Amino acid sequence: MIPVKGFDARNVAVLGLGRSGLATARALREGGAIPLVWDDSPEARAKAEAEGFAPVDLTRANAFADVAALIVSPGIPHLYPAPNPIIARAMAAGVPVDNDIGLFFRSFATPDWDDFDQAPRVICVTGSNGKSTTTALIHHLLDAAGRPSQMAGNIGRGVLDIDPAQDGGVVVLELSSYQTDLARALTPDVAVFTNLSPDHLDRHGGMGGYFAAKRRLFAEGGPDRAIIGVDEVEGRYLANQLSEGPGDDRVIRISSGQKLDDFGWAVFARKGFLAEWRRGKQVAAIDLRGMGGLPGAHNHQNACAAYAAVRTLGIAPKLIEEALHSFTGLPHRSQTVGERAGVRFVNDSKATNVDSAAKALQAFPRIRWIAGGLGKDGGIAALAPHLGAVAKAYLIGHSARDFALQLGNTPHEICETMERAVASAAAEAEPGDVVLLAPAAASFDQYPNFEKRGEDFTARVQTLLQA
Repeated sequence: MIPVKGFDARNVAVLGLGRSGLATARALREGGAIPLVWDDSPEARAKAEAEGFAPVDLTRANAFADVAALIVSPGIPHLYPAPNPIIARAMAAGVPVDNDIGLFFRSFATPDWDDFDQAPRVICVTGSNGKSTTTALIHHLLDAAGRPSQMAGNIGRGVLDIDPAQDGGVVVLELSSYQTDLARALTPDVAVFTNLSPDHLDRHGGMGGYFAAKRRLFAEGGPDRAIIGVDEVEGRYLANQLSEGPGDDRVIRISSGQKLDDFGWAVFARKGFLAEWRRGKQVAAIDLRGMGGLPGAHNHQNACAAYAAVRTLGIAPKLIEEALHSFTGLPHRSQTVGERAGVRFVNDSKATNVDSAAKALQAFPRIRWIAGGLGKDGGIAALAPHLGAVAKAYLIGHSARDFALQLGNTPHEICETMERAVASAAAEAEPGDVVLLAPAAASFDQYPNFEKRGEDFTARVQTLLQA
């Protein structure tokens, strides 16, 4: 646990008592603050009470009369489409609003660091797609290299729930736009921007607000090294804003597809090979093509980002290459769950939007595609250029018929349920095919989250493989 500093014997309100909210309340109490916790859910309040916290109704009048700060869980809107009423009341009273990420950055460093031989480091990863895989891959590379590391934030543990820093330790944080937008302190040593595509636009008032939330990690965080994906215009703009010129190696540009040999430091992947260039010279190269945990160009970009991040810590390319081979990927993100008679079954349930589904569809040569769920604005019309490898689509969920109308000449079947889709795709698949779950839609019509959807796919595939 990271005890929160700066609130000794002061009241601090905590809104939202999920994983991060409860971890925040514990860390505040450990640091000497008096947590005033609240959640609209009676079940969440009961869970907090079981840990010794006394819920305080933050909706009542004068709830913020003697409160030093309000700490908000990431799922609660603080600006768009409208502030949560409790947050609005706190802002009207002049009470500072923060989140657990801001508390972490103000509390992580301690006087003990003066006795360390090697200062702890914090690596933060943000972006639209690939940030979970990149975060997990950085953590994996560090472990393989023998560097003590912890992974937290939007993946794994709540950021205040991790262990205190140790000599030479590294904390790897995945940060969503919700987290970077509100945090009052952002001071990473290394910050990674993977890419940007439309998502969460209602929470940020449009694409500009969404990018601005991500940009805060770099513009206000002031990292020693910034690793920027430059395959979109926003990344190129951000890299330009942060660098003093093409030779400035504090900014490491990364790409999947572009050759970047004119910069002070760059890492890029082309035709399945990762290359590191510094000051006009290639210093390392890695063949990514046979790495089962990193299929497709989008995962090659993730590999470039993770490679660059650990290279800033001095880890040798040979060690990185060996560790890349042992990375198995994350559940629900290009995860191979089995193979039978030359047919591979891949779970990419995390592909909840068109952009991430497009990347999955470009990763394999011949696909039996399971798609659908609760479709987003525009459906799957934007995927038309990426359907060339799709032998047939098997459509599920609320938007199955809407998706069917947007598939053009691509063969398809409306299956409605995962059970029927997996059975039909497996029965029709031929050697060399990949049965791919990449829904391009939210899960909430049939499942509580994308993880449960992926688990359903995995369970049905494993039943088939055991038959």
